Amino acid sequence: MPVMNRNMRTTVVALLLASILAVSAGRAQADDAVTLSLTIKDRQFEPAEVHAPAGQPITIRVKNLGSTAAEFESNELHVEKVIAAGGEAVIHVRPQQPGRYNFFDDFHHRTQGFLVVP
Repeated sequence: MPVMNRNMRTTVVALLLASILAVSAGRAQADDAVTLSLTIKDRQFEPAEVHAPAGQPITIRVKNLGSTAAEFESNELHVEKVIAAGGEAVIHVRPQQPGRYNFFDDFHHRTQGFLVVP
């Protein structure tokens, strides 16, 4: 087993502390996420418009109350997720700048909604 001198031990301890801080920061950021809830029923999102603050991660919980599968999709938010009939999905969205972002059911294009970030 190699013997570490004082500089090597200091470097190893610094790297370990940096790793711990990075993991903790990631957890704190995930904990700060804004959670939004949507349902899909009769080919409509309820509510059809949801709001979230700028610059914060977003978690969208979508329940499909319909009798057929749905695909929550947004080109602008870079997400897509198939949700089985009667199923639920959790979608993680990166922090967004102010704007109005469209989402839709890719299996039923008339089913539209918006995320508004003031």
